[in-house]
Amino acid sequence: MREFRWLLLVAVPAVALADLPPEIERVLAAHKIPATDVSVLVEEVDASEPALSHLATESRSPASVMKTITTWSALEILGPAYTWPTEVYFLGDFDGRKLAGDLALKGYGDPYLVEEELWKLLRALRRSGLTEIDGDLVLDDGFFDVSDEPDPGEFDGQPYRTYNVVPSALMVNFKAVTFQFLADPAHGRVRVVTDPVLDNLVIRNRLELVDGACGGYNDGVEFNHANPDTLAEVVLEGKFSRRCNGYTLSRTALQHDTYVFGLFASLWKEIGGAFKGKLRKGPVPENGTPALVWQSHPLGEVVRSINKNSNNVMTRDLVYTLGAELGGAPGTREKGVAAIRLFLAQRGFDVSSLRMQNGAGLSRDERASAELLVDEQLGRRLARRVQEPVCARVHRVAVARRARRHDARPLRARGRVADAREDGPARSRLGARGLRARGEREDLRARGDHELRGCASRAGTGVRGGGRPLGRSPPVVVPPGAE
Repeated sequence: MREFRWLLLVAVPAVALADLPPEIERVLAAHKIPATDVSVLVEEVDASEPALSHLATESRSPASVMKTITTWSALEILGPAYTWPTEVYFLGDFDGRKLAGDLALKGYGDPYLVEEELWKLLRALRRSGLTEIDGDLVLDDGFFDVSDEPDPGEFDGQPYRTYNVVPSALMVNFKAVTFQFLADPAHGRVRVVTDPVLDNLVIRNRLELVDGACGGYNDGVEFNHANPDTLAEVVLEGKFSRRCNGYTLSRTALQHDTYVFGLFASLWKEIGGAFKGKLRKGPVPENGTPALVWQSHPLGEVVRSINKNSNNVMTRDLVYTLGAELGGAPGTREKGVAAIRLFLAQRGFDVSSLRMQNGAGLSRDERASAELLVDEQLGRRLARRVQEPVCARVHRVAVARRARRHDARPLRARGRVADAREDGPARSRLGARGLRARGEREDLRARGDHELRGCASRAGTGVRGGGRPLGRSPPVVVPPGAE
């Protein structure tokens, strides 16, 4: 089977015109789109010449296709085994059960620290013996500087949509809340259930249960925030039909720090912990030793999730990660974009058409040519990179087999807590899912041998302490003020 890569971009008028197939011309004419406003590039993956090229060098608005440039650059620069740590500090005496002081969390930009991952992190703390926290929760998100980020609603006037969430070095669960609306005729009301449950989020339910057909925008639910600065009080209004089987709505709530605090307090109580402290923001001690370092899923898996779901928030966090790793902390959007441009230029790509703002395509100003996006070199390398997460999983299964031969009791040394039970080694560079071996083996057995060819030559990628790969391309140096 022959594989083709193709791209169609619609944007501002261009200056050149080439013949298009009659079928495409009819579609454009039906929608009143001039052929000069369209770029088309169709090319077989292993071919040296395109099957169709129309204004391929013109700079266009790529929308979410821009994510392929960001994610491939990250895979090449950081390596598919790269992981993000989240550090936990005990700022006080710990007697094996009670922490007489504050608990601190320091984030390094994990783009997939979702509710389940935070729950597993807290479970690891509970297994260390920690039950009671006699202090506050201190959050350190200083690894990123997001001060120059535009207002969340600047792109489309929808500041509470989850795809508009601003990046953070300590982002949890995308700062998203799912609201489920259920008709409750027995009590003459509309019941509202949230996931996750956040004790510091106030919900004013003013929905009216009515007769009639179920329908209308959002099934009649009107969502708003009472305070656009704190996002701590949700106001629900409108008319909801008793005939509706249920409706689900996902929106953002709280700010990054208050969201983390609310979810932490809820989950910690849920797993049997005691905590009555408050929220404080600030840096952790520079020479402190973390009690636990939680590792994210590897970059190869994260990239798959980003591109499959076109996740804007994760992509934007990835740009900041590149800025911090290559330009120095704190990571900024400017550093990250500069790193990507320089990396592509060093690899021989023509970046004259590239105008990147946040790397996710969630912008009116981002531009790239079809030729850059479907470059022969880029396309072949992307095809290879799709294979590498499978190779990483082969490596992880082998490590998991070895790990199960050792005692899985908690380890305590110099105040550090590590656990090789349930969720994998807390400090493993293979991520929190390092011991998920049985399912991995079954999944790999189901794959054909052709999918595993070449893994031996790529599975040995080493990782430095900071998460950077060994044996890959030279690091990209970002000079001050580089564009």
